[in-house]
Amino acid sequence: MSDMTIRRYETVDDAAVKEIFTMGMSEHVPSSFMHLLKQPLTQMILMGTFCALMASSRSLLLPVVAVTLLLAGAKQLVGHLFNRYIDDSLRKDLNHIGKTYLEGEDTCFWVAESDGRVVGTVACMPSEKQPGCMELKRLSVRRTHRGKGIAKALSRMVVDFTRERGFPAVVLYTSMVQTDAQKLYEHLGFTRIREFLVPETFAKLTNFYLIEYRLDLQAGAREDS
Repeated sequence: MSDMTIRRYETVDDAAVKEIFTMGMSEHVPSSFMHLLKQPLTQMILMGTFCALMASSRSLLLPVVAVTLLLAGAKQLVGHLFNRYIDDSLRKDLNHIGKTYLEGEDTCFWVAESDGRVVGTVACMPSEKQPGCMELKRLSVRRTHRGKGIAKALSRMVVDFTRERGFPAVVLYTSMVQTDAQKLYEHLGFTRIREFLVPETFAKLTNFYLIEYRLDLQAGAREDS
């Protein structure tokens, strides 16, 4: 990490930030698809389709083709849901990072830079779901630069910023398939507070849930004037 620096976001970083976020989220499509395949409802649909077509057609080809098409469709659906989340995130804050994160006293967006290239991002703002706490957001590191302590350094940047601003805790949300992120947060001392289903029908049917983490700080509670 000797050649890595962390600094505030600048407009010139816009394309790199969006690329890192988009690629990072897209990496979770395969693991989410595998989670879908493990669900009893999915297995029941696949097995039911196979058996019904096998019994009615008495041919192996038709049920195999049908199940293959169902699997392809399911993977396309998972990819579509992730793409929709990416588009929503770009619209909500990543298309206007300066306005969202750099104009307020208690908000910030940082990038990690190595050899003149942006390789990681993180942001924070006061939490809407947990009033009085700071929320860590948009933590992502290029795959080529993982395992070098960059994500840890970016997370600690948010923790230090939170402590300086007088907030008592940092909260964050990650998905069940982001296992590397979960290990990082727990290593940094975050506590898993709760798990809850994503409020969409497909997510509820497939038992896809998010995890809330919290890190309590030694600093006293924030005093608002």
